[in-house]
Amino acid sequence: MDALLKTAPGGATVHHADARIALVIVTYNSGEVLPGLLDSLEAGLEGVDRYEVIVVDNASRDDSVALARAHPIGVTVIETGRNAGYAAGINAAVATLTPDTDVLVLNPDVRLQPGCVHLLSRRLADASIGIAVPKVLNEDGTVAHSLRREPSLLTIWSDALLGTKMAAKLGIGEIVSSPDLYSTGGVVDWATGAALAISAKARKTVGSWDESFFLYSEEVDYMERVRSAGLGVVYETRARAVHFGGEYHENTYLSGLMTSNRIRYFRRHHNIVSTLLFRLAIIVGETMRVTLGAGHRAALHAALFSAAGPQTAPAR
Repeated sequence: MDALLKTAPGGATVHHADARIALVIVTYNSGEVLPGLLDSLEAGLEGVDRYEVIVVDNASRDDSVALARAHPIGVTVIETGRNAGYAAGINAAVATLTPDTDVLVLNPDVRLQPGCVHLLSRRLADASIGIAVPKVLNEDGTVAHSLRREPSLLTIWSDALLGTKMAAKLGIGEIVSSPDLYSTGGVVDWATGAALAISAKARKTVGSWDESFFLYSEEVDYMERVRSAGLGVVYETRARAVHFGGEYHENTYLSGLMTSNRIRYFRRHHNIVSTLLFRLAIIVGETMRVTLGAGHRAALHAALFSAAGPQTAPAR
C-alpha cells in the first residue's frame, strides 16, 4: 500500500503504514453531518500521534466524498461504487490496514469530545479487552442509554408487554439503564454501534464483519463473536461522544429492516421454537403500538412477513 502522510493535531506527522489506530467512517448521503464529525476529530484525537482517518462511501449521491477529501484533518477516501451496507464499508476499510492496527468505527453523525480516542485506545491496551465503547451523549447533553443486553425471550417479551422504558427500568429489557453502570463503566454484552473501538487482537481473532446484515444487528453479531472469543466489551465513561442518530424511528424502510435483522440474528443462536416466540413478542408489542406511527406499522409488517426460512451464518 502506498504510504500516506498527514499532520496530526499539534503538528505531528503521521505515516499510514505506522498508524496505531484507524478511524473508520462509513457514509451514505452523509453530507449534512459528516463535516461536523471531521471537525470534532482534532479535539477527539488529543493525545494520539499515530492515526489514520478513512471514509468509506457507499455511492452517495450528495457531496459526502468531496467534503471528506477537502477536509484539513486528512482523509483517505474509499469509494465502494455501490450501496454495499455498513458492515461491507467497515470491511473495505480494515482490509487496507496492517494487522496490528486498532480500529475506531464511527457513524458520521457522531461528534467526539476531547481525548475520546486516546481514552478508548488505552482500554484496548488490556489484552483481555476486545472492544471499548464511549459514553454516548444525546444532542442535549444527557446520557444516552447506549448499552444493551444480549437479545433473549425475557428481554423481547419484557419490551413488548411493558414498553422499553419500563422494562429497562426494571432491569429485564434489552436496553440497559442502570445509573451505576453509566456512571462507573464496566463490562457489557453489547452497545449501539455509533462509536466502538476494536483492538487489533479482536480483529485478528474474529475476522470480518458479517455483510449479510447490510444495516442493523451487525454490531450485535460482531460483539457476540468478540465475547465468544473470550474478549471483553467494556464501557469507558471518561471517553465521550455526542450522537445525533435515531433516523429509523421516522423511516419505515429502516424500521422494517431493523426488525427483520433482529429476528435473523436471534435465529442464528436459537432453535425454531424460541425464534417463533421471539417473533411473536415483536408482533404483540408492535400491534399494541401500531397507532403510534408508521415505524411501528413497518416493524409489525416485517415481523409478520419477512425473515422467513432458514438462516445460516456465511463462511468467514
